[in-house]
Amino acid sequence: MQTSGPVSQFLRHHFRHFNAAALVDAAEAYRAHLDKGGKMMITLAGAMSTAELGLSLAEMIRQDKVHAISCTGANLEEDIFNLIAHDFYERLPNYRDLTPAQEQALLERHMNRVTDTCIPEEEAIRRLERALIDEWMRADRTGEACFPHQFLYRILRSGALEQYYQIDPRDSWVYAAMERDLPIYVPGWEDSTTGNIYAAHCLAGEIGNVHTVRGGIEYMMDLADWYTRTSARHSIGFFQIGGGIAGDFPICVVPMLHQDLHRTNVPVWGYFCQISDSTTSYGSYSGAVPNEKITWGKLAVDTPKFIIESDATIVAPLIFALVLGW
Repeated sequence: MQTSGPVSQFLRHHFRHFNAAALVDAAEAYRAHLDKGGKMMITLAGAMSTAELGLSLAEMIRQDKVHAISCTGANLEEDIFNLIAHDFYERLPNYRDLTPAQEQALLERHMNRVTDTCIPEEEAIRRLERALIDEWMRADRTGEACFPHQFLYRILRSGALEQYYQIDPRDSWVYAAMERDLPIYVPGWEDSTTGNIYAAHCLAGEIGNVHTVRGGIEYMMDLADWYTRTSARHSIGFFQIGGGIAGDFPICVVPMLHQDLHRTNVPVWGYFCQISDSTTSYGSYSGAVPNEKITWGKLAVDTPKFIIESDATIVAPLIFALVLGW
């Protein structure tokens, strides 16, 4: 029997209506899905790593509440940035009041702003770049090709960045994923700082084979294999934070298997929840209501479906607290 700590007790007592009630309902259904032997994929859009979601997500991974992750390249790298440069970050609570001249001053100090948080270029980005270049070039010389997250797993396992750790590695979700060798899918990785860095080194001729880092089509093929194998034994849920490619890419694996590969024995997603601040709008994936996904063959009529219209930086840790019994 899972414990119910003070945070969970507070939420169940006070969160009774509207988005608050949806939060509790979604968390209880998440737990029920796992209790029945189900698995869960979590998708990360936005800047959840810079929001330090690793403080709760890492524990979710360690306690076997998460079984695969789809994320943007930014979320993948920014968790490592935070791990190795946390003390050099600067927080700007008054970010809404910054003038263009003040933004320029941040640029000149090499402080890249993400809402109220500035990522230090030298201590975060360049430290990781140096370790990545070593791995990329080694793989390029030997003719090896790996996915973006696999290169990061290698770096973490090697201890190449350990001297720079500025937070407890237990608060890094990528570190927790590495320890469990969790499947990670990073669609559109080229749209990230490290993706741009990789392109630059290919352009400079330092990496001869642009395919040394494997891309999105191979990620989809790998996801199709994982989903097929896993869904044969377990129902797989889909917990989506934000919208965009991090969510749209993996959820499409089911209609691809059905409609393009003509497989009839692959189940649809067995649970769905989205946290989003996007309003329902014309043609917006982020703002689409869950039932629209039925028409695309992603969800079934009886799939448990939840949408929580709120800020994921507030909502996600609370749902994780309920799932973990905190």
